[in-house]
Amino acid sequence: MFDFFIKTVVDEYGDTTYLPTTAGYVALILIVAAILVIAVALSNKKKKTVDTKQLVFCAVAMGLATVTSFMKVYSFPFGGSITLLSMFFICLPGYWYGLKTGLMTAVAYGILQLIVDPYVLYPAQLIVDYICAFGALGLSGLFCQKKNGLIKGYLLGVCGRYVFAVISGWIFFGMYAWEGWAPLPYSLAYNACYIFGEAAITLVLIAIPAVSKGLMQVKKTALQ
Repeated sequence: MFDFFIKTVVDEYGDTTYLPTTAGYVALILIVAAILVIAVALSNKKKKTVDTKQLVFCAVAMGLATVTSFMKVYSFPFGGSITLLSMFFICLPGYWYGLKTGLMTAVAYGILQLIVDPYVLYPAQLIVDYICAFGALGLSGLFCQKKNGLIKGYLLGVCGRYVFAVISGWIFFGMYAWEGWAPLPYSLAYNACYIFGEAAITLVLIAIPAVSKGLMQVKKTALQ
């Protein structure tokens, strides 16, 4: 049954990686759609129904995050890159609709990343890198009603992703540690380079008054 959804291949470095089969891709797409619908239903606390407008906003945020994830300012040799604000876009549903919707939308995005850009050496790594790390960006929803909630939520989401990225690098990719570095310090430094590098660029942009005002207007539109 496992082989029906997942296949193993040997990459150019001689590592055995896991990739979805055609059936696996179909299953993942259905899972993404289901999670997204549930996420939007959870944001409608009174009726627990799906609001089409909210569904569209969450889907657009996921789409923008996916597209910008391929717009790389800088790519690091052993995975990870500074992208054109992809983490920011997937933090937006949490900022708009709260923690539950933010987390589930971010998890759906993680599964979508598994579809479009998979790199899995170990089954457990899939959970840490794609479900937990990307899903942590949904923690932005904790500050959706707070002053400066967008910046606070974004920083929390980024830090959440960083924690899981460090765990993954420490456990699964320690063999790539720089000479003289232990796996944990290596993972702390390596993942900080691209995650906080992108965060710094994003914070500068959203701190611009015109951008900040525009994002507030987008939230009002999303909630109307």
